Amino acid sequence: MLTQLTSFIEKYISSFRVPTIRLSDVIEIVILSVVVYYIMAWMRKTKAWSLLKGLLVILAFFLVAAMFNMSTILFIAERSLYVAAVAMVVILQPELRRALEQLGSNKIFSNMSLLDSDKYSNAYSVHTIDEIVKASFSMGRVKTGALMVFERQQTLSEYEKTGINIDASVSSQLLINIFEHNTPLHDGAVIFRGDRVMSATCYLPLSENPNLSKALGTRHRAGVGISEVTDALVVIVSEESGKVSVACGGELYNGLNQEGLREKLELLREADGEENRRGRRLHQRGGRGDKKVSKENNE
Repeated sequence: MLTQLTSFIEKYISSFRVPTIRLSDVIEIVILSVVVYYIMAWMRKTKAWSLLKGLLVILAFFLVAAMFNMSTILFIAERSLYVAAVAMVVILQPELRRALEQLGSNKIFSNMSLLDSDKYSNAYSVHTIDEIVKASFSMGRVKTGALMVFERQQTLSEYEKTGINIDASVSSQLLINIFEHNTPLHDGAVIFRGDRVMSATCYLPLSENPNLSKALGTRHRAGVGISEVTDALVVIVSEESGKVSVACGGELYNGLNQEGLREKLELLREADGEENRRGRRLHQRGGRGDKKVSKENNE
């Protein structure tokens, strides 16, 4: 066994030479490092992270097989390589689709796209924000659950089609009636575009982020899920506790007061350039009277 290990080291390691490093090589290394970092950060929030750890175990097994020249195992591994690659694409299809959607939602690309020329049309007025705040805390006081999604630069037409068309002006009375218990429209999400309520009872994708608290229910996971795959801002009213939360960029901010909610909703009124600057404040400060949800937070 020691002889085989020594032979492996002499064959693959002793002949190693440091090549000449050029400027282009350094740039290439930096680019690949950034790409790998973002891939790893993305994988940690999906089930792909568990699959990656399993793959590392299999690769370690095959490395040992190569060191000891186990020809049968290496033959099987070589023949299974292409099948495994196709299987990985099939298994990770939802995660890969979500990653491509997030890449396409990057402002660098969206600003270059002619299809986004109407992105400033989804303006939210002060009256709309006032009505949302009023409705949210009115429902919170009586513990009426609510899920409200606000379209920004990315269209939500795909999710809007899953619900019932409303196309009405925003008012607190309308929202309270929509989410009232035992009414036909109370189940599901309401989607807003500008100062209009576009659709109700909409289905949203659930977040698969393993770092979310297990105490969070379907309503909160749906709110976080839609904020992961789009740039939408989501207001959630808990049916259990009456707390008002906001989901944005895959992050959930729980326990907002009226001032904190209004501060979050002000992001809907920002112009593109100003939105980038103040959007960072959402993650740095979180707003007044709120806290970012961790594993210990309850709904």
